[in-house]
Amino acid sequence: MRIARFSIDGNVAFGAVEGEKQDELVLDIIKGIPFADFELSGTKVPLSKVRLLPPVLPNKVVAFGRNYADHAKEMGNEVPDAPFAFFKPATSVIGPGDEIQYPSFSQEVHHEAELAVVIGRLCREVPRDRVKDVIFGYTCANDITARDVQKREKQWARAKGFDTSCPLGPWVETDLDIAAANDLTIQLTVNGAQRQLGRTSEMTHPIEDLIVNISEAMTLLPGDVILTGTPAGVGPLNVGDEVAVTIEGIGTLTNKVVKRG
Repeated sequence: MRIARFSIDGNVAFGAVEGEKQDELVLDIIKGIPFADFELSGTKVPLSKVRLLPPVLPNKVVAFGRNYADHAKEMGNEVPDAPFAFFKPATSVIGPGDEIQYPSFSQEVHHEAELAVVIGRLCREVPRDRVKDVIFGYTCANDITARDVQKREKQWARAKGFDTSCPLGPWVETDLDIAAANDLTIQLTVNGAQRQLGRTSEMTHPIEDLIVNISEAMTLLPGDVILTGTPAGVGPLNVGDEVAVTIEGIGTLTNKVVKRG
């Protein structure tokens, strides 16, 4: 099931996305919230009539760096022996169609296509064989990075945590099992030209390892997001660019880069 969060007539709701052709998609509005038992209302609205929002509002976004060997190599870094985590604040999250605001303190902003894992239940110290039980679903992400700031400041709080630096969407796909999620095509285009192309099977540490690693240290909450790393091919974005992340079996997340107002 594809679960979207949307706004219509000033109201925010969740809905199940139905249909296959983009111009025929409809939302069946969900009664309640999708992290608990819910029912479909039967009230349906065309996707074209709503504004899609970030599919979840995470308490925290935990991101893992250098999790694809080719990307680590292109950045001149070693592949870490253990998962290498950092954080993006909730205020960095935007949804499909929202604008990425080019930060005033950077001259070199890069795209990073990523598979995002959405947590579905409160959990801590998750055993590897139980990871599948705490996952709600998967969505597309773009780990927007002020690369010059990342290099200059060494730590990544400003470089990866600025407002609008974490596009998520367009929805959460809940029907993928973890084996399938660990082997999906992931690609990114800028203005229609391909920049990144890889498979999640290229991750050094698969999804299970990442969730075991971070849940050893902290409690994960429903709606929290885990970013799993990016394949090689990262590169610069400029004001006016349209950047799109497409992940097999999930969908496409598209955003435009604008000058920060």
